[in-house]
Amino acid sequence: MNIYDDIAYVKGVGPKMAEKLNKCGIYSILDLLLYFPRDYDIIKVGSNLETFNENDKVILECRVKSIKPDIRTKTNKIISTVIFQSDEDIVRGQWFNQPYAKNSFRINETYIITGKINKFNKEYKISNPKILKNITNDTNKILAKYSLKDNLSNNFLNKIISEVLAHVKIIENLPRHIIDKYKFMSLDDALKNIHNPKNRSDLDEARRRLKFQELFTYSMKILMLKNSNTNSTGIPFKISPELKELKAKLPFELTDAQNRVIREILIDEKKPIVMNRLVQGDVGSGKTIVSLITLFNIIKNGYQGALMAPTEILAKQHYLEAVKLFDEFDIKVGLLTGSITAKNKKILKENVKDGEIDLLIGTHAIIEDDVEFKKLGMIVTDEQHRFGVNQRNKLSSKGNNVDVLVMSATPIPRTLTLYMYGDLEVSIIDKLPPGRQKIDTYYLDKKEKNRAYNFALKQIEEGRQIYIVCPLVEENEDLKLSSVENLYNEIKKDYFKNIEVAILHGKMPNKEKNDIMEEFKKGNIKVLISTTVIEVGVNVPNASVMIIENAERFGLSQLHQLRGRVGRGKYKSYCILLPEIKSETTKKRMETMKNSNDGFFIAEEDLRIRGGGEVFGYKQSGENGLLLADLVEDFKIFSFANREAKEIMNNNSEESLRIKNEIAEKLEKSSKYICFN
Repeated sequence: MNIYDDIAYVKGVGPKMAEKLNKCGIYSILDLLLYFPRDYDIIKVGSNLETFNENDKVILECRVKSIKPDIRTKTNKIISTVIFQSDEDIVRGQWFNQPYAKNSFRINETYIITGKINKFNKEYKISNPKILKNITNDTNKILAKYSLKDNLSNNFLNKIISEVLAHVKIIENLPRHIIDKYKFMSLDDALKNIHNPKNRSDLDEARRRLKFQELFTYSMKILMLKNSNTNSTGIPFKISPELKELKAKLPFELTDAQNRVIREILIDEKKPIVMNRLVQGDVGSGKTIVSLITLFNIIKNGYQGALMAPTEILAKQHYLEAVKLFDEFDIKVGLLTGSITAKNKKILKENVKDGEIDLLIGTHAIIEDDVEFKKLGMIVTDEQHRFGVNQRNKLSSKGNNVDVLVMSATPIPRTLTLYMYGDLEVSIIDKLPPGRQKIDTYYLDKKEKNRAYNFALKQIEEGRQIYIVCPLVEENEDLKLSSVENLYNEIKKDYFKNIEVAILHGKMPNKEKNDIMEEFKKGNIKVLISTTVIEVGVNVPNASVMIIENAERFGLSQLHQLRGRVGRGKYKSYCILLPEIKSETTKKRMETMKNSNDGFFIAEEDLRIRGGGEVFGYKQSGENGLLLADLVEDFKIFSFANREAKEIMNNNSEESLRIKNEIAEKLEKSSKYICFN
């Protein structure tokens, strides 16, 4: 069995299931092995119910005593009930609004079921019990939970992953001295324990090993890129005399920080080597105008420029700004996004290929294979944290030795920047333009949310608009987080009865999202309830209040980004955080937000406070293309991995050369950073 074999050839898969796996991004055996669980259930197995704690997830072998008729409550909920016998105990299984669930059970039949157990008036109750198959009732279990699509089940994924792991032996590929130094378990054991851990300790060690593996490879790629960039001959651009004229026509004065960064970029443009520069600036610091001025110089040298933004809303905003700025300078600007009609896309792409478009602004659509430039000189990627290194490379490969400028409004701790963007020179815009409103930030425990919404209502009565952000689209029963839909129903009923409220989230079609944002910008929508899709690029000067539900679920840098959506006009602006304050750490993080508007200070504090992060509930796929590791939460592992990668890169021993060649080869075959044989 080869890890690059098609997933369809795994025993138990076949063509139909292969299609479903493909929808999850699983095409090969390697993809399957790297499809890590999104979470885990720690389930206690046993028959003595007295030993279990409230809300423990349990596995019980039970016989069905009776199946009760459904009950409809006053709030129109349907309660379905099955009475189970577990040894001497009676257990009531209950489902809410799932009348079909009881159809899986037959009276006097025995089943192994799982669910959270509670005791009420001497009676045991399991909420939403599920039948478990292929589970032996003999020991405590840690069950992997995967992200599922298209009716895939955890049982099926567990089964085929076990099948693959039984027939694949992962060969160790880190130097023995690194494994010994950090006391890592073998790569083969780590992979087995990430999918099917025997206990919590083995799971922790597997995650530590695989995170190191991923961050080591990530660091190697960054260092290889830096070596490659240093030796790349670039285009030496002249400084256009029209730059002074462009600056003179600006309706505002550039800050000293903006002028300094423009000079740094222009110096790079003059050099006969490829520019690779990161511009970091806080929300509202004026990065876009810096990029447009430096793109202007490239265009006046007879070359084309490209600017890639992560959302249609932001791409359109940049497009309108560029058209206005270049109006008198005979520069043709094009906008390419997913919502443009096929006919207009075709015309636009032909114009880009013929060189009739000087500057192409767009979303991911501009890295599609059929987008060809006549003479590309420079690319800019905005909100760099939303794009992986591979996407940046794909765009730059559309020209010969083009200059690359990446921008980020997400403040990154300076120490972390050295590791994340080791292939880039860094410029920082550390001063905001005059006129930017200071945003007053407060936090209230979620139980006091009435105060926040009553304040927001007063602001609406004064003519202002409101953002409300929550972390989920659908309600999460386990975490009890606010969902967009539930929050909409709640606040319409309790606070904003006769006020226009709209919902915005990432699962909506782009056209619908854009239409809603346009209506919000026009002031027709007064309250916008959104997920973090509004984190980047939305500019509504009349919006004066940002309320963030479950603020404890966001990183501080992300909270700072969200806060930056208000304070963009002449009105006093406010950010109200509504966390569930269950720990001193949460309180410290909220205090940091309340006391500082400095994004870089906040980022450093976030790194210091969060430290190692949580073990469970991590993201399936990170914004940097990382599957398991988090560059902030796993900073310590990252720093060790980066140090070891540098030693390998600077060493030409036989083993170091083998690792460099192996990683380069594996990264060509897969964009994933956990490489193994």
